[in-house]
Amino acid sequence: MLDLEIKAHHKSLADLGIETSKKVYWNLSPAELVEHAINNKEGVLTDVGALMADTGEFTGRSPKDRFIVKDNQTKDTIWWGDVNIPFEEAKFDLLYNKMVDFLQDKQLYVREAYAGADEKYRLKLKIVNTLAWHNMFCLNMFLRPSQDELKNFESDFTIICAPEFKANPETDGTRQSNFAVINLSKKILLIGGTAYAGEMKKGIFSVLNYILPHEHGVLSMHCSANKGKEGDTAVFFGLSGTGKTTLSADPKRALIGDDEHGWNEDSVFNFEGGCYAKVIDLSREKEPEIWDAIKFGAIVENTRFYKGTRTVDYENSEVTENTRTSYPIEHIKNALIPSQAGIPKNIFFLTADAFGVIPPISKLNKSQAMYHFISGYTAKVAGTEVGVTEPKTTFSACFGAAFLPLHPTKYAQLFGEKMEKHHVNVWLINTGWTGGPYGIGSRMKLKYTRAMITAALEGELDHVAYRTHSVFGVAIPETCPNVPDEVLSPRATWEDKYAYDRKARELGAAFIQNFEKYKEFATEDILAGAPKW
Repeated sequence: MLDLEIKAHHKSLADLGIETSKKVYWNLSPAELVEHAINNKEGVLTDVGALMADTGEFTGRSPKDRFIVKDNQTKDTIWWGDVNIPFEEAKFDLLYNKMVDFLQDKQLYVREAYAGADEKYRLKLKIVNTLAWHNMFCLNMFLRPSQDELKNFESDFTIICAPEFKANPETDGTRQSNFAVINLSKKILLIGGTAYAGEMKKGIFSVLNYILPHEHGVLSMHCSANKGKEGDTAVFFGLSGTGKTTLSADPKRALIGDDEHGWNEDSVFNFEGGCYAKVIDLSREKEPEIWDAIKFGAIVENTRFYKGTRTVDYENSEVTENTRTSYPIEHIKNALIPSQAGIPKNIFFLTADAFGVIPPISKLNKSQAMYHFISGYTAKVAGTEVGVTEPKTTFSACFGAAFLPLHPTKYAQLFGEKMEKHHVNVWLINTGWTGGPYGIGSRMKLKYTRAMITAALEGELDHVAYRTHSVFGVAIPETCPNVPDEVLSPRATWEDKYAYDRKARELGAAFIQNFEKYKEFATEDILAGAPKW
C-alpha cells in the first residue's frame, strides 16, 4: 500500500497558535487529496473518477448561524439585522482559542489560495481543514497560485474549518452547535459543527462583499458572466432556479465564471477558480458542459449511486434536493483563463416568475435597473415548501442578500453609477411562467429564452419598437428573432386579460411592500423605478 505520509512541509501554523502533534499537509495535489479522502473514509470514487462525499447533518448553508464580529471597525459600517447577526469580540476570542485547542492533536490539511482573478484586488487565503475533501473543495473553488508564488506566500485572511468541533451555545455565543463567524478586523473566518463545504466559499464571498465596495469602490456581484467572440462581456444575475448557470453556459461564448464576480474600473473578474453547480436531475442533454466537467478532480456532494454500480443517479434526492458538484473552472472547455474580461455591455436579471406577470424579456432604464437590483425578485412554486399552495414571492436584495455585509442601497448606487457611466443595457428576463400562473400557464420554453438573450447580445433589439408595461413600466420589445410575437407580451398569452391585470397589480404591490425596508436609504433616482400599481 502506498505511504500517504508524504511531504512534511517547512511552513508552520504557529502564527495561528496551532502546534499539532500530527501531520500537517500543505497544498496537496488533487491526486494526493483523493488518496487521503479515501484512506480517511471521507468519500468514494464514482465511475468517472469524481470524489463522492457527504456533508452530514447540514446539506446547505445555515444563514441563522452565520455571524460577523461587531467591533470598532464594523459597528457603523455593517448592515446589522437578520442577515448580518452581530457576534461579541470576547466570545470570538473564546471560540477561537477553543478551536485551536481542539486542533492541537488533529491531522490537518492546509491550502494557500487566492480569491479574485484581478491581482490588484485579490485576497490571499490560508485555509486550515480537518477533512481532505474540504481541502480539495477549496483547491477547486479558489484560485490556485503557482509553485513560485507559493514559495513566499503571505496570507491576509484565514479560514479555519473543523466540522467535528461543536460550539456550546450557552458559553460560546452561538445559536446552536454549528456556526460560521467572520472577524473582519482579525481577518479570520471560523467554521464548526457543519461539513457543508459551501460555508467556506460563501464566507469569503461575504468578506469580499465588504472589502471591495467599502474600501475600493469595486462592485461585488452574485452573478455569472461570459464573453463573446467580439470581446463583449455579459453578466447574469439570478436566484436559485432562475437559470443563471444554464444561460451563462453558452458554447458560443467563453465562461468567465458562474457565481461570484467583481466589477472594477475597467473589467469584470471572477472571484473563484471553479464552479459549484447543482446536479439534481442533471443530464448530458440538459447540461452538457457541467456533465462533462464531472471527472477526476471534481467532487459530487450528497449524491447516490444506482444500485450495484458506481454510476451517480442524479435524480436521487434521498439526501437532499441540494446535491452539488465542485470542479476547477478548467473542466469547462470554453472557460476563460485568466477569468477576467472587459466592462459588461449587457446585464440580465433572471427571474422565474410563477405568477406569469413579468414579460419574458424587457429593457430597464437606470432607475428601474437599480430598483429591480435591490428587489432581487423570483417566485417559489406550490409544492416546494410545506403549506405553499400557490406561487410565493421571494425577494433577495441584489440577488444575494444572504452575503451582503453592507446595506443593499450601497451596492445599488455603485451599480447605477457604473451602468450610467458605461451605457450598459440591463434586461429583465422571465424564465418562469407564461399564459397564466403556475398551475394554469406553462413554463417559458428554454429555446425562446436563449433566442431572446442571443438577440439582446447581438444588438438585434436595439432598433425594434417597444411598448411600456402598464404596471412595471419596463420596455417590452414588440418583435424578436426566432420568438413568436405573441410570446413577448405576457398579457396576450393569458386567456383572461382582466385576471392578468389583477395579478400584475398584486405583484406590483408586493414589490412596493418589500421595498419599504430600504425606502429610507434609497435615493429618488432608485424610487423612480418602482411599479405604478
